[in-house]
Amino acid sequence: MHHIATARLQLRPLHASDAPFMLKLLNAPAFIANIGDKDAHDLLGALRYIEEGPQTSYRKHGHGLLLVERLDDGAPVGICGLVKRDGLDYPDIGYAFLEQYWGCGYASEAALAAIEHGREQLGHAVVVGITAPHNLASIRVLEKIGLLYQGRIELPGIDGDSCYFVPPALLKDQPA
Repeated sequence: MHHIATARLQLRPLHASDAPFMLKLLNAPAFIANIGDKDAHDLLGALRYIEEGPQTSYRKHGHGLLLVERLDDGAPVGICGLVKRDGLDYPDIGYAFLEQYWGCGYASEAALAAIEHGREQLGHAVVVGITAPHNLASIRVLEKIGLLYQGRIELPGIDGDSCYFVPPALLKDQPA
C-alpha cells in the first residue's frame, strides 16, 4: 500500500496502532447515523474492524480505507479510500471524518487524491460514490469532487436505499 500526500494531508494504510482513533471515529454519533454501527465498541472491536475491513481489502483488492492525517501536526482527522462493495461494478470512494474537522475541505481533498491514485496507480478508470439519502454533507462532497447523481440503488449489507453517484463520462454512456 502506498502513502498519498496532498497539500495538507497524508493518507496511509491503517495499522493496529490506529485502533484508539478508529474507536473514536467508529463510535461518533454522525458515523453511526450516516454509515452504521460497525460493532467496534472497545479497542479490540476497533482492531477487529481494521483487520477485517481495511487490511483485508488491501490484501484482496490492493486498496481500501486509509487513515487521513494532517501534514502539519500529524493529527488523524478521518479515513478515506477506495472500497470494493458487493453490488457495485466499480470501486467507490469512501470517507468519514471526525465532526470537529468537517467544513475544512479535508474530505474532498482526500477523496480527490484517493481517486487520482486509484486511476493512475491502480488502473481504476471509474470510481463511483454512494451515500445515505439523508447524509447531505456527504452528498455535497460527492458533488464537489465531480460525481453526478445517478439515482437510488439497493446494495447488499446496507439497510435502505443509497444515493448512487457516477463520474460524468459514465453518466453520458447511459441510454436516454
